[in-house]
Amino acid sequence: MTEFYSRFETSICEISSGAFHVTKGGSGMPVLFLHGYPQTHAIFHKLAPLLQDNITMVMTDLRGYGTSPKPPTDASHSPYAKRAMAQDMIEIMDQLGYETFAVVGHDRGGRVAHRLARDYHDRVTHLSVLDIAPTYAMYDATDKNFATAYYHWFFLIQPAPLPERLIGADPEFYLRTKFASWSGEAQWLDETLFQHYLAAFSSEGAIHASCEDYRAAATIDLDHDRQDLGKKLSLPVQALWGKAGFVGRTYDVIAEWEKCAHNVTGQSVSGGHYVPEEAPEETAKALLSFWGLSS
Repeated sequence: MTEFYSRFETSICEISSGAFHVTKGGSGMPVLFLHGYPQTHAIFHKLAPLLQDNITMVMTDLRGYGTSPKPPTDASHSPYAKRAMAQDMIEIMDQLGYETFAVVGHDRGGRVAHRLARDYHDRVTHLSVLDIAPTYAMYDATDKNFATAYYHWFFLIQPAPLPERLIGADPEFYLRTKFASWSGEAQWLDETLFQHYLAAFSSEGAIHASCEDYRAAATIDLDHDRQDLGKKLSLPVQALWGKAGFVGRTYDVIAEWEKCAHNVTGQSVSGGHYVPEEAPEETAKALLSFWGLSS
C-alpha cells in the first residue's frame, strides 16, 4: 500500500464492514482523500509530496475497490450505496482519532465525499470534489451528449452478469480504453501505475463490486439525493475540474454545486478527468488555498 508513498505508513483498520488498509502520512490538519473509478488510493501519489508538509493525508480504497472489502450485494444495492461507503470512512476516521477533518474526493470518491458531508455534517470541515457535478443533476439532465460520453453509467448498471462478463473478458483493453478516453493530452499514466490499477480492478469480485457501485448510484443513491433536494450544505465546498474534461465543457460546475451548498468556490485546472494525476501542482495549490494554508 505504501509503494507510491515513500514517507507514509499503512495500518489495518477493522471496522463493521471488514478490514481496510489505511495509508497515512504528513503532518497538520487531517484530510481524507477518496479515489474514483476505476482506480485506487494511488491516484493521489503526485499530490502527496506537495501536501504532506502542510496536512495529514489519510487514504484507503473505497469499499469494493483495491484491497478493501467487497461485501455481497442485495436487491436494493444498499451495500454499495454512497451512504454505506461514507459510514466506512467515518468508522476509519474514528479509529484514527479524528473528530473533524476535511475531505477530498475524485470521481466516485467525490460522490462518497458529498454523502459524507451530508450525513456527517458535524464532522466534515471542508469538502473538495474533483471533476464531478452532483449525481442527481447529471442524471436529471441526461441527453445524447451525456449518454455518449458517460456510456459506462448506463452500461455498468445493467443486470448482472452482463457488464461483469463483458469487462472480465478483457479487463486490460477496457481499462486502457477508459483511461485514454477520459484523459487530456498529457501522458500521465506510466506502465507501473497502470499495472497497479489493472491488478486491483481485474478480479471477478472487484469488477462485480464496481458495477454495484454504479447500480447503487442509479437507484438507492438517487433516492437519498432526492430526500436532500433543497437542503444546502453550510460547510465550504470547492469544485475543481479538468479544462479538457467533459464535466467542465458540459456543466456550469459552480452553479450546479451552488444548488447543494451555500458557500462554493472552484476553478478549472489543466488536463482531463484525472485531476490529481494530470495537474498535481495546480490541484495542490488550489487545495491549500481552500484550506487557508500556504504552499
